[in-house]
Amino acid sequence: MKTSVAICTYNGERFLKKQIDSILNQTIPVDEIVICDDCSTDSTLSILNFYKERFPSIFKIHVNDHNLGCVKNFEKAVSCCENEIIFLCDQDDIWKAEKVSFFLNHFKENISLKVLASNAWIVDESENVIDKNTIWDVVSFLHKRNIEYDFFTIFSVVGNLATGANMAFRKSFVSSALPFPEKYFYHDEWISLSASSKKQFGFMEEKTSFYRVHSSQQVGGVFFDSSKNTEKNLLRRFDVNSKCYSFREIKRRIRSLNQNRKKIISVSANSHNKVLNDALQIIENFEINLKNDLKRKSYLKYLFYKIFYFQ
Repeated sequence: MKTSVAICTYNGERFLKKQIDSILNQTIPVDEIVICDDCSTDSTLSILNFYKERFPSIFKIHVNDHNLGCVKNFEKAVSCCENEIIFLCDQDDIWKAEKVSFFLNHFKENISLKVLASNAWIVDESENVIDKNTIWDVVSFLHKRNIEYDFFTIFSVVGNLATGANMAFRKSFVSSALPFPEKYFYHDEWISLSASSKKQFGFMEEKTSFYRVHSSQQVGGVFFDSSKNTEKNLLRRFDVNSKCYSFREIKRRIRSLNQNRKKIISVSANSHNKVLNDALQIIENFEINLKNDLKRKSYLKYLFYKIFYFQ
């Protein structure tokens, strides 16, 4: 299986070399590295040209004539990739040497999967590992408790739990995901939702990279204190089959439903997409079930939530 890596750069001089070196040092070499630079003003292009001169057959560098922004720049980079498996890559992380191997083996063993994501370590600017939980740990928490789940339902009702920095997909999937929505969705969020709607999304619990947290990054992760209490809170949030009992849990669930519905309707105004329609239907059905549960417990409480929280 030949591989492509899609990297988007923007003023990434501080950490770019280590990211690229970690890609070049994979136990299974990558076949193509496509980089789209979004009008950098620092030494990013000099760094990229240095690697292009050393590895002319691997590196393909595109420089935008105007700023596209993160989502549309990744759309361009993905469109330029030619090989069977496409990895998304940030400009400031570090890949574990076996990352490509992990992903390729998983794709080979799971033919039906089109998109695959993984967990990651969190590191600071000096590459010290930070002891934090993230939403990427949710799949492990669900498995540990033997909780059944459906990715499309989670993504529709709660939100995304995968990051593009640890994501790869088959080229055959690209046509169904492009173009990325102009607004409201990040590219990785849209990819996850699209693939999961067809049961084609998978998540590896293995940590395959070091996700760097620093002050100048464009998009960061969601991190929490590493504790049993955090694990319980994340499970309450992402286990959509669990019943909400506390005021806080119910309010948070309704807020997520309202926000996700609004986002999907906003995108649907410019795109008649089956993925969006299916996600909206899940939200509507979930809200009906939640309302019915509230009515059974206490009609007065249901009226309270209806007046102040449900839209």
